[in-house]
Amino acid sequence: MPETLIERTVFVVSDSTGITAETFSNSVLSQFDKVKFEAIRIPFIDTLDKAKAAAVRINRCAEEQQAPPLVFSTLVDPEVALIISSSNCTFLDLFGTFVQHIEQALDMKSSHSVGRSHMGGLSKQYNARIDAINFSLAHDDGQFVHGLEQADVILVGVSRCGKTPTSLYLAMQYAVKAANFPLIPEDFDRDSLPATLAPYRKKLFGLSIHPDRLAEVRHERRPNSEYASIKQCRQEVADAERLMRMEGIPWLSTTTKSIEEISTKVLDEVGLDRRIY
Repeated sequence: MPETLIERTVFVVSDSTGITAETFSNSVLSQFDKVKFEAIRIPFIDTLDKAKAAAVRINRCAEEQQAPPLVFSTLVDPEVALIISSSNCTFLDLFGTFVQHIEQALDMKSSHSVGRSHMGGLSKQYNARIDAINFSLAHDDGQFVHGLEQADVILVGVSRCGKTPTSLYLAMQYAVKAANFPLIPEDFDRDSLPATLAPYRKKLFGLSIHPDRLAEVRHERRPNSEYASIKQCRQEVADAERLMRMEGIPWLSTTTKSIEEISTKVLDEVGLDRRIY
């Protein structure tokens, strides 16, 4: 018999979007594979009244399920945080845990500004991310070849191997201007990269994928087509990997890797060390 999973409710409570707390909670909770977590995000808790309403909701959940829920919090206001932490829950204060130690290390108090991590609307970092996103969208799938000299990295690989989502993730998270370019049968027939990419060889990074997985992905896009056939996928993947080896292009398989893992590898291999805070 399959093992029955324990079910627990998780609240993600924030004075802003809750994205930071949600990302952290997902990483931590993934370590508990025998528990099925139901996550509930409660964003923009920036007043005492909102905090009281959220506490009522948390207490109701604890009563109905006969178990205190987990609460991941990035609340900055101590009074607001106190209301939530006083409810019937296991309270995990992400900001408070770290801010206290940093204050001691720096011998100064933090600003305790609500939503501070998302106040970048007019900052250079925010504008850099927007520019990178626009660049990646314009240079998706080789549709626009002008301006490639501005690219930080150019991803190459067969169609549907993960180039577009990786490009956009690099742009959104790290302000990296990532273009991507498909490798097609014509490239394999002449045993060379597209002429458009030749001047930017040092910026190239290759993505590959297992043929079986590629066939699944392509089948969702174009069912029962030659494009999605396992024979075609095997041939294209083998040819693309051979071409990348021949051209000395660093590459990796995306088959079992997350977008985060792929992007981290790209940043490391290409020598980009860019972070957006």
